[in-house]
Amino acid sequence: MATTLSIEQQQEYQFLFNTCIIDPDKYPEIDMYVQKMDANLETYQAVSDVVNVPWYFIAIIHCMEGSLNFKTHLHNGDPLRARTIHVPKGRPLSGRPPFTWQESAVDALTLEGFTAWTDWSIPGILYCLEKYNGFGYRKKGIYSPYLWSYSNHYKRGKFTNDGVFDPDAVSKQCGGAVLLRRMSEKQMAVKGDSDTITQIKVLGEQVLYDADNYNEKAEQLQMLLNSIGEHLRVDGYAARHTSDAYFAVAGKYLQGDPAQ
Repeated sequence: MATTLSIEQQQEYQFLFNTCIIDPDKYPEIDMYVQKMDANLETYQAVSDVVNVPWYFIAIIHCMEGSLNFKTHLHNGDPLRARTIHVPKGRPLSGRPPFTWQESAVDALTLEGFTAWTDWSIPGILYCLEKYNGFGYRKKGIYSPYLWSYSNHYKRGKFTNDGVFDPDAVSKQCGGAVLLRRMSEKQMAVKGDSDTITQIKVLGEQVLYDADNYNEKAEQLQMLLNSIGEHLRVDGYAARHTSDAYFAVAGKYLQGDPAQ
């Protein structure tokens, strides 16, 4: 496993995260997963303490591979009552089944080389998530649904079986990067200033719809919105276009917008 990311890889992952907009209709489902992960934080943290991997990364892998079921292997969701039968097959190598979830989780994370990984920045986390599932989607010219399903970065295309790609199939599973995105919005993970969408949502709460008066925060909001692909006039007047652009990110209009 590589120990560092190239500058190009870092920039790509950070840009995708910063411009990731979750499908508003999926928030209830996503929040259900996030709530369950938070409720089991101590269990994830116990494994984190052993392997030195962030608890929320472990929780996201658990959601992706085992639907948050503690009776399954973290490797691939196979039942803990026996060694894994799917890839990676025959794990854990040592010990006797049935295995505890913690035993399996430590084995899975060690097998993938994550115990030696030190870059737990946003790009580093997204790289590890993509590595866990594989980089095959890149060869198909689409962003992996394992990361970006339920967001603006994914529409269709899915491996329905090992090596079998259906360009019209649509993933029905929330992507791991989207889970991380939501956990970031809730300040449960990757806290800080690198999260543009969260900055937009927080700043937008402080901006009133006002087409007649200049507002410094409205100007800052317009610059942030432009940084993720909008094309607003940066003039500090929070009117129709600014409110519509904010709605596309936050799922609601600026306070005082007559469109509400």
